[in-house]
Amino acid sequence: MKLQVMKFDGKVSGDIELDDAVFNIEPKKESLADVVRWQLARRQAGTHAVKCRGDINRTKKKLYKQKGTGGARHGARTANIFVGGGVVFGPTPRRHCFKINKKVRKLALKTLLSIKMKENNIVICEDFNLKEAKAKKLLNSLDKMKLSSALFVDSSTECENFKKACSNLRNINLLPTVGFNAYDGLRHEKIVFTRKAVISIQEKLIGKAS
Repeated sequence: MKLQVMKFDGKVSGDIELDDAVFNIEPKKESLADVVRWQLARRQAGTHAVKCRGDINRTKKKLYKQKGTGGARHGARTANIFVGGGVVFGPTPRRHCFKINKKVRKLALKTLLSIKMKENNIVICEDFNLKEAKAKKLLNSLDKMKLSSALFVDSSTECENFKKACSNLRNINLLPTVGFNAYDGLRHEKIVFTRKAVISIQEKLIGKAS
């Protein structure tokens, strides 16, 4: 399929051929959900912890004699039923991340891009080069392109002015091609690629350029 390539002034600079194997597949939402869950799990620190019975610094002396009190049998005050006692089966430090197949991760990105394409939420720009790192001027350009919530993906490192200009804008983010992921793509209404970035993404997902 063909898609128009835009400029920041809202004008069309040409078109580009997009591969149906990336931008027009039957969506596999289960794979997309699995990858998002995988990404969020990797972000968890896993440092949660509570004090178990053996971690409580209290006397281990038996509270009272075993028999003859009319009450229940108890040992030390570190038991969980007492105030200040240890916690039973509480959270301990652990890793939340799990493994996921690379094919599933690629399928999730293809699903994301196909869904965005069907919703007309994929935009291709010639480049993200700005003469000045001014947020106000960038906002004017985004208004012309009708972009209020967008993830920008670029394959080069030459867009420093754009990076500085969008750093304080709400719902506008910039990622390198290698950092493009399903979670950030879902968080934004539109995904904006440069011409080079979209070719690089296609090479990554299907192993060839279009």
